[in-house]
Amino acid sequence: MKALTVTAAIVLSALLLCVAWLAFFPGGSADQVVTVSVSPPPPKPPAPPPPAPSAGPQIDLPPGFGITPSRPQSAPGGTPVAQQQQAANQPQSGAQPAPQRSDPQQTAAVSPPPPLPPPPESETASITLVQVPVAELVEDSQYGPLPKVAADGRRPIDVYARPSKYAVKAADQPPRIAVLINGMGMSDAATAEAIKGLPAPVSLAYGAYGRNLQDWVTKARAVGHEVLLQIPLEPQDYPTNDPGPHTLLTTLPPDENMKRLQWLMSRFTGYVGITNLMGAKFETTQDAFVPVLEEVKARGLMFVDDGTTQNSAGGQIAGTIGLDYGSADVDIDAVPSPDSIAKALTHLESLAKERGSAIGVASAKPATIKQLAQWAGQLQGKGFVLIPVSAAVRSQRQS
Repeated sequence: MKALTVTAAIVLSALLLCVAWLAFFPGGSADQVVTVSVSPPPPKPPAPPPPAPSAGPQIDLPPGFGITPSRPQSAPGGTPVAQQQQAANQPQSGAQPAPQRSDPQQTAAVSPPPPLPPPPESETASITLVQVPVAELVEDSQYGPLPKVAADGRRPIDVYARPSKYAVKAADQPPRIAVLINGMGMSDAATAEAIKGLPAPVSLAYGAYGRNLQDWVTKARAVGHEVLLQIPLEPQDYPTNDPGPHTLLTTLPPDENMKRLQWLMSRFTGYVGITNLMGAKFETTQDAFVPVLEEVKARGLMFVDDGTTQNSAGGQIAGTIGLDYGSADVDIDAVPSPDSIAKALTHLESLAKERGSAIGVASAKPATIKQLAQWAGQLQGKGFVLIPVSAAVRSQRQS
């Protein structure tokens, strides 16, 4: 019995020792190894590419500023770039031409242009002018549609002009008078009266700040009037006398003036040329005026000076660069009284007899328009011919 008790005590002690050992060393005599799986972090998404540079900064005022102006592209010698590239792309002899994909726009571009209307038998006869715009004569720009020379060489001055048999200088022609009305589009009543009341050969110049300009141009051309664009140029007393926020200034670098010019040019389509609003200082500053007239020529337009600026450099510049250019001989309503207008018209007739042709300018004032309409109705009986300004400019250049 005593032996049994001793044995039980030994067994119990052994069990207590085992329990104590397991409590302090649960893994037994071997160290426990813990394996930790570490996953790499997920890859970061690729950074977005930087935004492509825009055509120009955001525009506040005036609209169109801060954008690099486009220039009509032409090859040396006047060959349009499109024709030069076409010649360069022709396969050489023996070379296998690359397959060409059909391009509907390219197919349309090579279709023959619509024929221009022939000159009327009588200068005052009714005639249907080309519907504007002609797609081949329009360049899309940041500002809007700009005129350009077509790939086949057609110019706005040729396509948009009112046809006249007197555009070609010839012997034994009667004395010819052209009249340009400035300031169109500023007053709806005066604009409508000029379109309706004046003979169709009278040319109309619309200011760039007018309202509904394209509609008015369409109405004028529908009854046979050719149109011009009137742009503001810096006068001597600027800014006391300010022609508007897009006035071309002698103090601006050429690029800034080009932006303003192209904004002005984009106001409507279908004009044959440019004429000035003011500009006594700008037209006498060659460094400022040369780039403007070069742009006018590059876009296939003419320039008609209203003749109010003495010592204008326009004629000299035009002769150097080969620009179709004319200058008005008489400011018809410089003094807007009936007697002064009548004297100015008599002087215009005398100059036409002396030189063969003469150009007069007038403003779109109701009283002036009414007196001009009465005078124009008597011209044929006096032996004169009323012709469009474009015809007078082109015939003068031939002489």
